[in-house]
Amino acid sequence: MIASRIRAMGSVQWIALFALILAAWGALYAMALPADLRAASRLYGADFLGSLCNVAPGAAGWPVLFAMWALMAGAMMAPTALPAFATYEDLGHAGARARLAPLVAGYLAVWLGFAAAAAGAQVALAGEGLVDALGQSRSALFSGALLIGAGAYQFSAVKAACLARCRHPLTFFMAHWDEGPWRNGLRLGLVCLGCCWALMALAFVGGTMNLAFMGLATVLMALEKLSRLGRFVSAPLGVILILAGLGLAASTII
Repeated sequence: MIASRIRAMGSVQWIALFALILAAWGALYAMALPADLRAASRLYGADFLGSLCNVAPGAAGWPVLFAMWALMAGAMMAPTALPAFATYEDLGHAGARARLAPLVAGYLAVWLGFAAAAAGAQVALAGEGLVDALGQSRSALFSGALLIGAGAYQFSAVKAACLARCRHPLTFFMAHWDEGPWRNGLRLGLVCLGCCWALMALAFVGGTMNLAFMGLATVLMALEKLSRLGRFVSAPLGVILILAGLGLAASTII
């Protein structure tokens, strides 16, 4: 079973998908700000960095931020959906008609929509002075609110319903098989969005071009979608996020 799955992933469409993921991470690495400049921004303030690098949202504009968020979404979310993509292709090997490319395209289309909204949110937050030129929160209270909100969402009925579908992709696809790969991809993307949007929003806490945050978030989101391991990740993660948020919020009072 494992050997046949590995052989199947040597097909052109899988190689193209892996190449797309690697290209997205490579582009993010190339765009990421060096650690010394991040340290300089903390020392001298984000205005210094904005004038030096011209990366402030007002200067870059929504299109550049959209491209950045689109790369983040592709790099972070496509790997978390690989088990679902593999399940869909397995159904095709079992005799059903399955095309992977339209499925992936539908999935990524949803996340492009998220990227558009996130870029708009970043422009708005920067205009209000809540995030700096790196897309990182300037307010401990705002960061705390994001962490508490993301932690609370881990225990919501919507999150649980979406995770149930992500953890059992075979049941999910069988229920909607007649809709075709594109619509199944859209459905999968929406379910995945329901699982992960709050964790993705924490980029405003960790910094939108912080590779360490992106890597950690990708691993956590992938783990909580696993059928056997996921339930041991979601609830503890929610508790940790809430406690971290409360700690940050309390620091503004003390």
